[in-house]
Amino acid sequence: MITDTKDMLRSILANISQINYVKPEDIPNIDLYMDQVTTFMDEHMRSSKRYEDDKVLTKTMINNYAKNNLLPPPVKKKYSKEHVLIMIFIYYFKNILSIRDIETLLSPITDKYFKGDGGLDMTFIYDEVLELEKSRISVVTKDIARSLKDAGECFTDAPEEDQDYLQLFAFICSLSFDIYVKKLLMQKLIDEFDTKENRKEKKKK
Repeated sequence: MITDTKDMLRSILANISQINYVKPEDIPNIDLYMDQVTTFMDEHMRSSKRYEDDKVLTKTMINNYAKNNLLPPPVKKKYSKEHVLIMIFIYYFKNILSIRDIETLLSPITDKYFKGDGGLDMTFIYDEVLELEKSRISVVTKDIARSLKDAGECFTDAPEEDQDYLQLFAFICSLSFDIYVKKLLMQKLIDEFDTKENRKEKKKK
């Protein structure tokens, strides 16, 4: 399957293991203007860009996040460390979830932990999620390796000159199916949470 399968697999797994996470301590402890936020995000998350000229974050995006209640408003046009942490969550969610789903998911977090009044704060939330994600890397890489192996066993009866592409197509379809199932699960979980929250609001009234 695919020219030099082992090299391809090694490259895939290397990319996953080298995901460039932004650590809370990387974020300045002083509030930043919008230009400084976009520069920071572009510098610290450049490894996640597909193309060199892609923008991780723009002024328009930040304004839209605030307008859609994904982001608490800045104070005197400045954004805190907590704002930046929320924007990182949004960055990863926005390619999978709708704006409404992201708002439903993040609102309880920002309402309760943005100001850190209860002892726990956004840094704590971010750190916990970061550690969970790191613990998943080996599981994800093994799963990808298995999907690649399974795809390599497909289309063995196809013409030899077509096998490489057909097996690559099968591999991408397999990855796509995984994403579809997980996205569906995420949506169902968010819908269920949203329904419960609406019931609570109705009881209060």
